[in-house]
Amino acid sequence: MGTNSKSDRLLSTMELGRAIKRRRHELKLSLRDVADKTRVSASTLSRIENGTGKPDADNIASLSTWLDMPIDRIMKKHTTGGTVEPVVYYPHEATPEIVEAHLRADKNLTPDTAKALSELFRVAYKQFGGEKDKK
Repeated sequence: MGTNSKSDRLLSTMELGRAIKRRRHELKLSLRDVADKTRVSASTLSRIENGTGKPDADNIASLSTWLDMPIDRIMKKHTTGGTVEPVVYYPHEATPEIVEAHLRADKNLTPDTAKALSELFRVAYKQFGGEKDKK
């Protein structure tokens, strides 16, 4: 397949794959466990996590529901000029996910820098996030 399909131009499968893998590891679930919960095959999940899978609309809907993530988060943004895209998140989303979305949207950061800062924040948040419970 030499040409990009419409879904390739609209959907960030890498973003979806990272989100699935991260959530799966946080919950200590296997691909089979997630497949049972989402009705998306384990082999399809594996391909999406590795960035080679092209999920269909039903799979995207099922996975974004399981991730409890707005679909807008995994859609590629097409802007003109210097317009800033809003970051979409649910009010009940965890702070690390919201921070990650903002870092990815920052036009001054490369994707690798945004990812590194996001992981740094995630580690610090995990380490210091329980401070209020200790008081």
